[in-house]
Amino acid sequence: MTIFRDAWVLVRADFRGDKLNIVRVLLFSIIFMGYMAAMTGMVTEDALSGSDGRLMSDFLLISMIPMLGFTFSRRTMKYLSEDSYTRMLAYMRSLPVPAAVILCKRKLDAMFSFCLNGVLFFGLMYAISDNIRSQLSGTSYVAFAFTWIGYGLMMTGIYIVVEFLVSGKAYFWITLTLMLLSFGVALLIQWGDGNLFLYSVSCSKEWGLLSPLMWGTLLLGTVSVQLFSKLTIHRLKSRDLV
Repeated sequence: MTIFRDAWVLVRADFRGDKLNIVRVLLFSIIFMGYMAAMTGMVTEDALSGSDGRLMSDFLLISMIPMLGFTFSRRTMKYLSEDSYTRMLAYMRSLPVPAAVILCKRKLDAMFSFCLNGVLFFGLMYAISDNIRSQLSGTSYVAFAFTWIGYGLMMTGIYIVVEFLVSGKAYFWITLTLMLLSFGVALLIQWGDGNLFLYSVSCSKEWGLLSPLMWGTLLLGTVSVQLFSKLTIHRLKSRDLV
C-alpha cells in the first residue's frame, strides 16, 4: 500500500506540475487517436464488407493498440534524441525513489492512458464505421474494445522492460522490430486464412461482455504487466544509469 501511495504522489505531481504540458498531452492524444481511429475505422470497414482490408486491419490493430498505453508527453516523444527514460531513472535514483514505486507509477500512467486513449480511439472508430455499428451492439462493442485493450496490456509489459532497461537508441530499434513482427504475424494469419479482427468481432457479437476471448486477453494482459514489472525491478538493481 505504501508503494501505491508513493506512486500516486508522483502521478499527482505530474498533473500539478507543468499545466501547459498536460494541455499538450491532451491535444496530441486527441489528434493522434483521431487520426489512428479514422485510418483503422476505414480499413476495418473494408474488412467487414469482404474487401481487401483484412491484412491491414490486423496489422493496424496489432501494431497500434499498444500505443494506447502511452502518455504522449515530452519524455515519450524525446526518448531517442535525449534518452529521456534513462535520464528520468537517474533522477529518481538520486532522490532516491525505490524502483518498485517507479514501476507502480508507470502502471498507473498506463492505466490513465488506456482510459483516455481507449475512449478516444474506440469511440471515434465506432462513430466512423457503419459496418461495426451494424455488426456490434453497444455492449458487444465494449467487449470488442476490452478484448484489444487486453492485448495492449500484454504488450505494455514488454514495453515496460524496454523503456527501463535499454537506451533510447536501443528502444527505437526494438520498437521498429516489434512493428515489423506485427506485420509478419498479420501476414502469417492471413496466409492461414484467418483474421484476428474478424475473430474478435465474432466473439464479441456472440458472447458480449461474457466473451471468453475478452476475459482471456485481460487476464493475460494483467499477468504480463505484473511479471514484466517484477523482472524490470530485478534488473534495474544492476543497471548503470550513468
